Amino acid sequence: MNPSGKWSVGVTLAVIFGLGLVLGMWLNQRAAVPPAPVLPPPPKYEALESGEAVVMRVYRDLSPAVVNIVATSLAVNFWMQIVPQQGQGSGFVIDPRGYILTNNHVVANAEILEVTFVGSKKVQAKLVGKDAISDLAVIKVEPFPEMQVAAMGNSDSVSVGQRAIAIGNPFGFQHTVTAGFVSALNRDITIGQRTMMGLIQTDAAINPGNSGGPLINSRGEVVGINSAIYSQTGGFMGIGLAVPINKAKKVAEQLMKVGRVVYPWVGIQSSMDIDPQISVQMGLSPVRGILIFQIAADSPADRARLRGGNQRAYYGDKPVLLGGDVILSADDTPTPTQDDFQAFLYSKNVGDHIQVKILRSNKEHIVELTLAADPRIKN
Repeated sequence: MNPSGKWSVGVTLAVIFGLGLVLGMWLNQRAAVPPAPVLPPPPKYEALESGEAVVMRVYRDLSPAVVNIVATSLAVNFWMQIVPQQGQGSGFVIDPRGYILTNNHVVANAEILEVTFVGSKKVQAKLVGKDAISDLAVIKVEPFPEMQVAAMGNSDSVSVGQRAIAIGNPFGFQHTVTAGFVSALNRDITIGQRTMMGLIQTDAAINPGNSGGPLINSRGEVVGINSAIYSQTGGFMGIGLAVPINKAKKVAEQLMKVGRVVYPWVGIQSSMDIDPQISVQMGLSPVRGILIFQIAADSPADRARLRGGNQRAYYGDKPVLLGGDVILSADDTPTPTQDDFQAFLYSKNVGDHIQVKILRSNKEHIVELTLAADPRIKN
């Protein structure tokens, strides 16, 4: 073979070898590619971020105790026909015997009450008792094996900034959960002629239909009952208000026992808040308190010989009675306003003995009295 032929064969072999080497490396790389990974199952609560885990756990544990309430009332239309009208709200089971706590305004005028549990189980309920002052009511269903009772917390231990979770039925969307924080404590709000005091404020979204549902802490305990919103539009604007559960439990116990709430009463029929500037103008020492105008006959205040006013006068264009006692405190708790004194009384029970510090003739005195049932309240 001539030299040029040998060179040609060598080049051909080299090309074939090179192509084989490249093909082998490519096949080796294809073989080394790992198979597609198998996705793990959905993570458990503890594998999520703590905030998500808390809300998911609370919803899982509490939603079976939360109910949707449809209240049907009867009304007369333009043609004098009786027609049903329906409203919706929320509530939650507080007792294994089937007692459910909700708002008074949810069930106040209802003729028929229908309760829906998780899983769309519907049952009829009956009204046990209602209280317009606290805006609370208790209804009852026949208990069943799957029924769950909500865990109660301690609203006195609630702090601003802690997590707040609401479960309810806004606009009829059943078992909706929203979350936020406790924004403030001891809020007062006036609705019509009624003032609700000492409420928990939250930014957890609350809308029509949430009324009566639970406000829950991160431990899954009910600390309040969602009852109202402050809004300039009628919708949620970041301020929801809840009745503290400690107050609600006290009301619920009376409703379950006797069907109504008995509030303690002193017997002051009319009075006026005064501050140091006003008190000086009225010839008194510079104090902050409640100037008594009139006292009901045979009331606790009357029997304790508290005094009303006896000198008619005007403060601006307001008629007043001067000369009465000024309430400064009750059981060493300052009561600078009538609302403060009323809140103190609502924390007590009928039959409790209290000590009231008063200013009389510019001298301080301690008067003891026994609280009676308020005869003016008819639930």
